[in-house]
Amino acid sequence: MAAVQGIDEKRRASLPEAVTIEDKSSGSVESPNWTTGEEKVIRRKLDRQLVPMLTVLYLLCFLDRVNIGNARIQGMTEDLNLIGYRFNIATSIFYVIYLLVEVPSNIILKRVGPRWYIPSLVFGFGVVSIATAFVQTYEQLVGVRVLLGIFEGGTFPGIAFYLSSFYKRGELYFRVGIYVSAASLAGAFGGLLAAGFSQIPEWGVAGSRIHTWRNIFFFEGILTVIAAIIAPFVLPQTPETAHYLTPREKWIAAERIRLEHKASIHEKVEMHHIKRAVTNINNYVCAGGFFLINISVQGLSVFLPTILSELGYKSLNAQFYSVPVYVAASLIAIAVGYFSDKTKTRSIFLITFSLLGITGFGILRWGTGDHLKYAAVYLAAVGVFPGGPGFLSWGINNADGPAVRAVSSAYIVALGTTGGILAVWAYLPSDGPNFPIGHSINFSAQVAVLFLSTFGLLYCLRENRIRARGGRDHRLTGLTEVEKADLGYRHPDFRYII
Repeated sequence: MAAVQGIDEKRRASLPEAVTIEDKSSGSVESPNWTTGEEKVIRRKLDRQLVPMLTVLYLLCFLDRVNIGNARIQGMTEDLNLIGYRFNIATSIFYVIYLLVEVPSNIILKRVGPRWYIPSLVFGFGVVSIATAFVQTYEQLVGVRVLLGIFEGGTFPGIAFYLSSFYKRGELYFRVGIYVSAASLAGAFGGLLAAGFSQIPEWGVAGSRIHTWRNIFFFEGILTVIAAIIAPFVLPQTPETAHYLTPREKWIAAERIRLEHKASIHEKVEMHHIKRAVTNINNYVCAGGFFLINISVQGLSVFLPTILSELGYKSLNAQFYSVPVYVAASLIAIAVGYFSDKTKTRSIFLITFSLLGITGFGILRWGTGDHLKYAAVYLAAVGVFPGGPGFLSWGINNADGPAVRAVSSAYIVALGTTGGILAVWAYLPSDGPNFPIGHSINFSAQVAVLFLSTFGLLYCLRENRIRARGGRDHRLTGLTEVEKADLGYRHPDFRYII
């Protein structure tokens, strides 16, 4: 007979009647229960409906962001006169805008709902990608990169928060790992699509001829717009509105999230939620780790075609040789997410894979021989790509309550995005062909990931031990039952995922 799950009765009894009724999802009863078999069926239905669509959306998001690297070696540098550091400036301005809009965007998403908001962002950066095909000057390129940052800035943290509204803490990393693996898949598809689109014969009207690198932006933008139009008809607003679930399954889907976080999924973001998110030490660990990982992920994503070109793989060959690197990184990132959720640990995997990143960038920096360095690219990519979903999931897992999770997911990504700004300045034209400065920066970043992950592990273990022996019980003194219920991760009963 399947095991039965129920409410934490002791916890529930400690809340006043008004709170328990208000927090319930529609159709809740005093002692809700369901079988683990029912929950498994619901989880699989959610996986089929949510994960593929969100993965496609983020794949296109990342593709529209990094295709500038593919366009660079297909003639964009010459056509737009990107001399000196112009390419680095145009690339970094995107990340500056990106990080500024992340937190406000997630607050808006929490208020208006994700079903139409996330696809509208995708539609926006798809249109911007199409517009990039028509730029004629460096200044116009900077302008469209600013617009791209505005629309893309809310997409990544928005999708992360959206998933956390459907999946429990122990289920999240695997799903986040799948959709974030789209970043590496975007690298693989980006190389193939860039190779294919750049070969389309010149076309268009006089004064706006589309060719080579312009084809890359135009057709990838078209694909993005199509996906954005389809998305609202696939994605539900909340678990309770998922049309592919039965009425009971809708209730269970919403109730299991509410019971785990002891809060309603409809909780509004208030100032004390923002304060709690920005004062969470675990958030700083995860934001710092995301920053360090982003240096390497964004650096590889934008500059890998250039790095391979300098290793002797020219133009189309450089595009093709980047594909298996990204495929390997994607598969490993998904596998890490799966086993991390099974073991309900984050830090051990982050520590382990940082060693691969250290090894890969160490060989790229101090190794000799093109074949050895190409192998090192695999180690570097496999080592760093699982880190993004790892740190983000760790942060969301340890930010209790829907409102705090909404702010935390955007906050972690916003701080982490500054790593992308550094990444575009790591590989400078004057540093080629071996890029000792760029590889040294990434090597150092992965060493820092190792130490930061270890600190995060020790901090969470220490906090859990203190709470287990009653060392944080004083936080309940003088609080009303409503205030106790609103403590989130600061509640003495809350335990950090390590």
